[in-house]
Amino acid sequence: MKHVIEELEERRDRARLGGGQARIDAQHKKGKLTARERIEILLDPDSFEEFDMFVEHRGTEYDTHKNRIPGDGVVTGWGTINGRLAYVFAKDFTIFGGSLSEAHAQKICKIQDMALQNQAPIIGLYDAGGARIQEGVASLAGFGEVFKRNVLASGVVPQISVIMGPCAGGDVYSPALTDFIFMVEGTSYMFITGPDVTKAVTHEEVTPEELGGASVHTTKSSVADGAFENDVVCLEEIRRLYDFLPLNNRDKPPLLPTRDDPDRAELSLDTLVPENPGQPYDMRELILKVADEGEFFEIGEAFAKNIITGFGRIEGSAVGFVANQPLFLAGVLDSDSSRKAARFVRFCDCFNIPIVTFVDVPGFLPGTAQEHGGIIKHGAKLLYAYTEATVPKVTVITRKAYGGAYVVMASKHLRGDVNYAWPWAEIAVMGAKGAVEIIFRQDAKDAEAIAARTKEYEDKFLNPFVAASRGWVDEVIRPHNTRKRIAGALRMLRNKQVAQVWKKHGNEPL
Repeated sequence: MKHVIEELEERRDRARLGGGQARIDAQHKKGKLTARERIEILLDPDSFEEFDMFVEHRGTEYDTHKNRIPGDGVVTGWGTINGRLAYVFAKDFTIFGGSLSEAHAQKICKIQDMALQNQAPIIGLYDAGGARIQEGVASLAGFGEVFKRNVLASGVVPQISVIMGPCAGGDVYSPALTDFIFMVEGTSYMFITGPDVTKAVTHEEVTPEELGGASVHTTKSSVADGAFENDVVCLEEIRRLYDFLPLNNRDKPPLLPTRDDPDRAELSLDTLVPENPGQPYDMRELILKVADEGEFFEIGEAFAKNIITGFGRIEGSAVGFVANQPLFLAGVLDSDSSRKAARFVRFCDCFNIPIVTFVDVPGFLPGTAQEHGGIIKHGAKLLYAYTEATVPKVTVITRKAYGGAYVVMASKHLRGDVNYAWPWAEIAVMGAKGAVEIIFRQDAKDAEAIAARTKEYEDKFLNPFVAASRGWVDEVIRPHNTRKRIAGALRMLRNKQVAQVWKKHGNEPL
C-alpha cells in the first residue's frame, strides 16, 4: 500500500504546484502571491481544508483535452479566521489564467452551497481573466450558476470579494453581487471589457489601470469599498473586517473583550464643534473617541468623502457608524453619499448590526448636476434604508440638521430609536440667512431689520429644544457623555423586536 500513499502525495504536490514553478515565479515578479499563499495568510494557521484538489476540466475543443491541470484554476475549501468558520475560494492565475470553465464554476458553486447550508460567510479571492473561451456556453452557464448563488446568499451570509489581479468579463458580476469588494493597489483591476475591446469599439486609448484600477473603483465608480498597498496588507485587513461581522443573518455581531469603560467621558468633545457655524471639523474624531479603543474600520473611505461609513465597537459588540463629514462639502448629502450610506445601512440591517448615526448636515446639494443625476431617487434610497432598518438605531445631532436631510439622517420620523442632540444643535428647515431672506423679503433692503429678524430666527429655531419639546429629540446631552449615552441606549435596545407587515419585499428606489 506504500506506493498508493506515495502516489497520493505526488498528486497533491502536483496540484499544489498549480501551473508550475515558472508561472509561480512570474506571479511573484508582478508583486502578487499565489492562490494558496493568499489563503494561508487569510485563514488561521493550519486551518484550511481544501476541497476538489484533483478536479480537472472536461473540455475537448481546440485540443484542450491535452492540457489538464489538477484544480482547474481555482482553490476552494474552508477554514477559520480568528477561530470562526469561513468558506473561501481563490482563483489561481497560474492555471489557464484563472479563467472559468464548467468544472471551475462547479467547484465555486459547491463552496457557495456549503456556506449557505452551514450559515457561514464566503470570501472570494479574484485573479483571473474571465470565461474560458474554449468552452463556449458551458463557461457562461457556469457564471450564471455562480451569480444565482450570490443572489440567494445575499442577506443570509456575508459575502466578501477581494480583487488581487485581473477581474474581467463575467468575473466582475459575482463580486458586484457581494457585500464588500476590496482591491490591491497597482496589481488589480476590474472591467467588463478590457482596453483592447474598448479601443476597437470606442476608439479610446486607455490602460488597464485607467480603465478599472483600484483608484478608479474606490474614488469614481464606488465599485470597490477600499484598496490596500499589497496582498499581505489587504488580507490582514480582511481578517480585521471579519471580526466585526456575524456569521449569518440569525447570528449576533461577535462580542470581543474590552477594557474600555463604556462610561468613559471625553472632555475634548465639548470643544469639537467650532464657535463659527461655518467652520469645518473632523467628524472622524468623534467616531474614534466614542468607539472602543478608538478602533474603526472604514468602508468606502475614498468615495463620497462627505459621509463616513464603517464599523467600530461599543462595549465589545460591533456597531455600524454613519456620519456626515463637515470637512468635505460641509457634510451635505448628494447622490453619491446617499447611495454609499444607504448600502451600508442595508448591510447592517441584514446582519443585526446596530447603527449609530452622527448628524451635521446642512441639507441636500443643489444644482443641475445633482438634479439631472437623480438626487431625488438617490436621496430616497437612504430614506428607504433607514426606515426599513429594524436594528437598534441611535442618532446624535452634533450641529446642523436642516431640511429634508434632517429627516433622512435617521430621525425619529424614520423609526430612529434613541435620538440625542448636543446643546448647540440646530434643527430647522434651513439656516437663518436663507430663511429670513425668504420670510422677510420685503425687508431685504433694510440691513438693521434683516439683522434683527435673523437674530429672532436663530433664537427661536436654531436650537434643539423645539424638536425636544415635541419628543423628536429624546434628550439634549453634553458632548463628553456621548459614549456613555450611546452605550446605555444600545444596552437598552439589545432585545428590540419590530412587528413587520407581511410583504414579499418592498420596491426600493433603485
